[in-house]
Parts: sequence; C-alpha cells; structure tokens
Amino acid sequence: MNEQTLIIIKPDAVQRRLMGRIIRRFEDKGLTIAALKLIQITRELAEKHYGVHEGKPFYAGLVDYITSGPVVVMVVAGPRAISVCRKLMGATFGFDAEPGSIRGDFGASKTYNLVHGSDGPETAAFEIDLYFAPDEIHDTPRTDDSWIARDNEP
Repeated sequence: MNEQTLIIIKPDAVQRRLMGRIIRRFEDKGLTIAALKLIQITRELAEKHYGVHEGKPFYAGLVDYITSGPVVVMVVAGPRAISVCRKLMGATFGFDAEPGSIRGDFGASKTYNLVHGSDGPETAAFEIDLYFAPDEIHDTPRTDDSWIARDNEP
C-alpha cells in the first residue's frame, strides 16, 4: 500500500536552484512524485498550513519565510513515504542534520531549512488537501514498484 505525504521545497532551496537535486533524492529512493507545482504561497494559505503553531514565538517568522518566494509543493507517494521522506530530509536544523540527508548536505541554518515534510498521516492528508485537488494527484502504478518494496514486508 502506498502512503502519501506533502513535501515543500522552500524558498531558500528554490533560490539556491536545488529543486532538481532535492526531487531526485526522493525519486532515487524509489518514491513517486504523484503531484507537483511551483507556487507562491499566500499569507492566508500559510496561516492555514501553520495554524497549529499560531501563538508560538516562531509563528510569524515561519509565515514570513514560507511566503517570501516561490516554492515547489509536491505529493510524494510510496511505501512508508512519510517516514522515508523525513529521514531523507534530515534533522530540522541543517547544522544538526546527518551528512547524506537533504538538510545535512545542503543546509547549515536554523532558519532556512530547505524542505518541509508532513509529520504523520493525518497531517499529510490535511496538508495535501490545502495544496492539491484530488484530480491533480496521480496514482499511476510503475512497472518497477514490486522491486522497490514488497507488499508483505513489515
């Protein structure tokens, strides 16, 4: 069974021309890009997305950051997609992230952390719905899916 998650390539990564390299990390792992678009997140949309953090000291800065330039939003799908994507992204702050992860290889900042990924199934469903209509998400089986992960694996 394929799981879906929302990934956002944030403004700092777009500005640094890292989009293709980051997308490739997910594809190289065997995950599928089920939907993808380049957008400018509005303040209203950012406030919905990060509403759970409203009132926290970092909330205003987070909204300002995610709305500061274009982003790539995508639905990434595959077996255990949420946990696999979070591992690929690495620790939140680039200076803490392991080499080999996206943040570990491309980031050193606490503020600019390159990518966002949903932290659980409920969050993924909520976030995907913010950015994509159901008909924008493509669940097309690939011929190599059975070689990526077997259905009977735990």
